[in-house]
Amino acid sequence: MKKNITLSLIPALLLTTHTFAQEDLGEIIVTTATQTAQSLDEVTSNVDVITAEEIEARGYTTVAQVLGSIAGVSYVSNGGIGKSTSLFLRGMSSKYTLVLIDGVRYNDPTSLGGAPFADLMIDDIAQIEVVKGAQSGIWGADASAGVINIITKKAQPGTHASAHIERGSFNTWKYGATLSTAAENYYLKLSYNIVDTDGFTTVAPYGEDIDQYEDDEYRNKTLNIQAGFSFNAANKVDLLHTRIEGKGDADPFDFSTYSFNPDGDYRLESTYKFTKMNFNHIDSFNELNIYAQRSDFSRTYPDATYSQHFDGSIDEFGVNSKIGYGTKDFILVGLDTKEYSHENSLNKSYDSTGFFATNTNTLEGVMGGTTILTESLRYDRYSDFDNEITGKIGIKHIHEHIQGLVTSFNYGTAYNVPTMYNLYDPFSGNADLTPESIKSYDVTVAYKDFKVTYFNNKIDDMIQYVSQYDANGNWIGGGYENIAGTSKIDGIELAYEKEIFDGILFNTNYTRLISAEDNDGKALARRAKETFNLAVDYYGIEKLHIGADAQYIGERYDRADNQGAQTGKYTLFNVTADYQVTENVQVYGKIENLGDKYYQTVYGYATSPRAFYIGVRGKI
Repeated sequence: MKKNITLSLIPALLLTTHTFAQEDLGEIIVTTATQTAQSLDEVTSNVDVITAEEIEARGYTTVAQVLGSIAGVSYVSNGGIGKSTSLFLRGMSSKYTLVLIDGVRYNDPTSLGGAPFADLMIDDIAQIEVVKGAQSGIWGADASAGVINIITKKAQPGTHASAHIERGSFNTWKYGATLSTAAENYYLKLSYNIVDTDGFTTVAPYGEDIDQYEDDEYRNKTLNIQAGFSFNAANKVDLLHTRIEGKGDADPFDFSTYSFNPDGDYRLESTYKFTKMNFNHIDSFNELNIYAQRSDFSRTYPDATYSQHFDGSIDEFGVNSKIGYGTKDFILVGLDTKEYSHENSLNKSYDSTGFFATNTNTLEGVMGGTTILTESLRYDRYSDFDNEITGKIGIKHIHEHIQGLVTSFNYGTAYNVPTMYNLYDPFSGNADLTPESIKSYDVTVAYKDFKVTYFNNKIDDMIQYVSQYDANGNWIGGGYENIAGTSKIDGIELAYEKEIFDGILFNTNYTRLISAEDNDGKALARRAKETFNLAVDYYGIEKLHIGADAQYIGERYDRADNQGAQTGKYTLFNVTADYQVTENVQVYGKIENLGDKYYQTVYGYATSPRAFYIGVRGKI
């Protein structure tokens, strides 16, 4: 059994970040880097892949926790699970990252922060693909810092069922089940997962015991349905529907004291629905995909001073064709149309049509090795904004004479469109806003199990909220504006992952932001200058896995220009363990924040003290 564990689980975990390692990566397929399936080692972009094996081994609960373990990624939350969460990819805030669920857009056009990470749980995920750097040349708007594609588990041949249940601190319950069946010409899968917790207070004055305040509950229900039918070897159709429902409490702002009330009631309710139909045709000339998909976003705040309800949607139709030529070369061409809407009281919409092409060549025996070249070009025509032309070029060289040495370079341009809230909010909107422009590049040198990357991002015409004051210095309102000038973010990422002894996996990464400044040279808020992750997994005892991980967050300030509270300079420790009782039953446990560290990622908002969880997974 020990031999089997070492040969199956450890390679699966090693594949999470090794886009550069000289190992057999053909079994890991990614679709996000070029909008078509490629083996991981044939991709020029910087890609991290997190597998289901790593998610289970670490005992994560939210997608934000998973992403926070990757080099170049950090996040902050306004409270515990289910509360507003902002992600920073290479120092760029959430709105610059395009998030997909099985290829369907998860960025909310009615919000300020892009994708609502607070409601993304980890159950039923097969892998998460994180493509870093400007990707608008491939994906269009909002893929400026990168693209995150959350890919759910697929039905396996035969009929299967699985279930899990977990109990933990704060009266937290996690449970769910999956049923699936698949044969040669069809498949069907249904999964339903619930996270239910009493939680803890959302708001807490720094340094005070959070137990003295009322708990703010949260409940998440996620449904995923998949079905597919193959008409013959060349033609098939796939259907997908995901529904995420989150409901919980937070703490309101008290205008009488001009502060948040930790014992107040403020309800948060959200429902997100994603539907996709894809027709796939393969012949000797090309692989053709024709698809239609819809994203629905509904957020309600019934206890707000003025009851708020946000209803948004994105309707997308597209077609692309992958045409192979040569041995490993191909060109992907396609077009898509999108309509972005904010129904409800605003009743606003705009649309776009995009045309794109991506070409990839693999050149053997060039400069003493193998060179992979990828070029992408995209044109987007908008109803309400100027048209955009973006592109990307990547080169990757696998050196032959120095075994294990891989070098790569990527350059891309991107843009971010204003959200409906930026444009049309009655109090702060500005209908004259224009898209932000982004340029980024990265250089990577990797040798066997070690990788170092330098990245550089520049943002022109950044959209920011600008406050207005009267002659006496009193705040009288404000609104969103394009700020002239260039904001600059650059830094380095280091990563190392290796089985250092028989059955012991060592994984570490480090990120340092060299600069993260606005157009005036002032430091951007809530960016950690350093992050360090370390994880060790031991598989040396039959049927048993023991894991430990630590995360250090360096200097970080809650407001721009290094002002406000210091919310960094702390280290968290977690431990996990699981035991394979039988081939089909596994028990597991975890301790989060082992040292019971008191910290806040956003000043004035509570975080979890030491917490314990235990659970069971079963399958037939």
